[in-house]
Amino acid sequence: MNIIHGDVMKISMDGMFPTELSKVDIIGNLPFNVSTPLIIKWLQDLSTGDGAFSNRNTRLTLTFQKEVGERLTADVGDPQRSRLSIMAQNFCEVKHCFTIPHTAFVPKPEVDVAVVHFIPRINSIIPCSFKVIEKVVKCLFQYRQKYCKRGVELLFPFDQPELVNDVFDYTGIDPSTTPMWLTMEDFSRICQVYTSICQRYPAIRYYEYR
Repeated sequence: MNIIHGDVMKISMDGMFPTELSKVDIIGNLPFNVSTPLIIKWLQDLSTGDGAFSNRNTRLTLTFQKEVGERLTADVGDPQRSRLSIMAQNFCEVKHCFTIPHTAFVPKPEVDVAVVHFIPRINSIIPCSFKVIEKVVKCLFQYRQKYCKRGVELLFPFDQPELVNDVFDYTGIDPSTTPMWLTMEDFSRICQVYTSICQRYPAIRYYEYR
């Protein structure tokens, strides 16, 4: 047994698991305050095959606050569908295994705990860079209860509205759809069109709405 004492957000996991292993399982009871940034970090490593994911058969079984677990696994139309849903489901098959009542822990937290299993996909659903996917998804869920057009508008300077129209013209998506009703394939089309626009207008990729 090799015990490593340190901050999991800072420790490099490169070379930690021998590449000749047929599979690797990472199992963790995560503190609530680190669970979301950590899974985003690991998803980014997965997208590039870095860290613990140099072995493509690395699977995760992790604990999250119940509400976060519901977001990770939320399907189309689920009110809990969020940025976290799209990021996780793009790179992994995500399954809510079971819920542990808060009374099972000492000291006792205020909320129940979800156990969530992640199996990395051989190929992600959205064939774009992690940075592009994260930016697009973040913008669209800024207005989760409003038309997805509002979110797409955040991707472009206000004086270039024709680029917003291009996104919907090329994807065929109804701009009045709310983000939680967009499928993974819808997000894929939006990301691909955004990438194409960035290739035509390189400055767009550096634009941040705030």
